[in-house]
Amino acid sequence: MSELSTAFVRLHASLTPVAFVPEVRLHQADDAIGLWELTEGEFRSSQPPPFWAFAWAGGQALARYVTDHPELVAGRRVLDLAAGSGLVAIAAARAGAAVRAVEIDELAVAAVAVNAEANGVRVDAELGDILDGDAGGTEVVLAGDVFYSQAMANRVLRFLLRAARAGARVLVGDPGRAFLPHDRFDELAVYDVPVPETLESVRVKRTTVWQLRAGLPGAGR
Repeated sequence: MSELSTAFVRLHASLTPVAFVPEVRLHQADDAIGLWELTEGEFRSSQPPPFWAFAWAGGQALARYVTDHPELVAGRRVLDLAAGSGLVAIAAARAGAAVRAVEIDELAVAAVAVNAEANGVRVDAELGDILDGDAGGTEVVLAGDVFYSQAMANRVLRFLLRAARAGARVLVGDPGRAFLPHDRFDELAVYDVPVPETLESVRVKRTTVWQLRAGLPGAGR
């Protein structure tokens, strides 16, 4: 994580409470379009828009669920996959988990570290693509809003299935994205989550927290 990336996060995103999880504060962008244009230059993300700068619905729902059910993660090794801002990771750390947050975007890794510090928790932020590997002994895997494209969904599902079959509990927060394979999940909770209208074209998204079932034959090979 470079000092330049950290400075960029602090400069272009203000530290404010998360709408649906006000216990957590994040560096969030006031102007979605303006920041998106900025990150197309020197700070261009390999996965635009800049996911780290917003509290997306899936992450907010998952962070709310973890905050309200701390026994899910307390004292356990937790992986926040595609961590974005680090919202879910921070919620898990606040609940007493040992948290590893993984992202493929250097700015996101910087945001996770900055946001964790702002909330007084420790999160191990890691830059890398781990989807072809395994969860490394993780006991709980959390993934917010990861089924937004077919290619991403296929890779994520295979990773999550491997994690579940290795004994991890896998929870996903999803606001009705098209590529979530509903038949592999059990519903745990449903929330109406406030979201940036400039990104979602609505102010509230009905968002579900799901738990993955590991036992379907022939999947994730």
